[in-house]
Order: sequence, then structure tokens, then C-alpha cells
Amino acid sequence: MKKFMRSPYQILAIPYRKTLSLQFAVFHRADCDCYQFVAGGGEDDEKPIDAAIREIFEETGVRVQNMMQLKSMAYVPIDIVAPECRAHWPQDMYVIPEYAFAYECQSSIKLSGEHTEFVWLEYDAAIACLSWDSNKTALFELNRRLLCDIK
Repeated sequence: MKKFMRSPYQILAIPYRKTLSLQFAVFHRADCDCYQFVAGGGEDDEKPIDAAIREIFEETGVRVQNMMQLKSMAYVPIDIVAPECRAHWPQDMYVIPEYAFAYECQSSIKLSGEHTEFVWLEYDAAIACLSWDSNKTALFELNRRLLCDIK
């Protein structure tokens, strides 16, 4: 198995669907009691959008064809990345950028071991259960964009 170098950035990807209402898939992490969207990091010189496409497939089994980059961006503490994966980063790096994406999920989600469950929720319920502010901000932007498209 090829060893990769973890890139100093994070991605966030929001699956959504348009049924009778607009819904968002929220995931419960297996390693901590928190709810979030698909998240992960880049490998080697991978671009953030390519990392998002790969992470979505790894965590949900969905192959994305319709990725949307959001304007929402946050900086997250490097502590979210295992020390051995960031050993090659500069010593004075304390935060890394988190790029946000969204995609219309038209396939069935098959969870990886990173999550114990997921639920499809409307905006108010999704925003209430998300653990991280960056997820809430990205969801706010996506919801507004989608509502403008629907009208």
C-alpha cells in the first residue's frame, strides 16, 4: 500500500437531496460523539476538489458528478490531524484551511467505518445537531443558494 503525505488543508462536503423538501445528510462519527458532514484531508499534491470527491466516495460510496464549491471557508486547528500525519508540516503551523463543497446525492449512501449512522434532515434539524461551527456556516450558505435556485 502506497504511503501518502497528508496535505495541510481540510475539506468539508455536504450531501443534499431535493424531495418534497430540501434535506441534508448528517453523519455521526465513530471515533467521537459528534455530528458533521463528510470531512477529510488532501493527499500529496491533490487539489481540494479532488480530495472532496475521493473523501465522499471513501465515506459514502457515492461517485460525485455534480460538485459545487461553496464560498464558506474556515480555519481549523491542526490537532484534528494525527501528529504522525502532520510531522512534515512547518512547526509554526497551528491552523489549516477547510474548503467547503456540496453535491446533490442521487445514490444510496453506504457508510464507511468512520461513521456509525447518518440521517437526512431538513435545514433546522440539521443545523441544530451539527457539532462544528464551520459545518453550520457552510450549511447556511448552501441552504440559501438552493432556496434561491428553487424560487
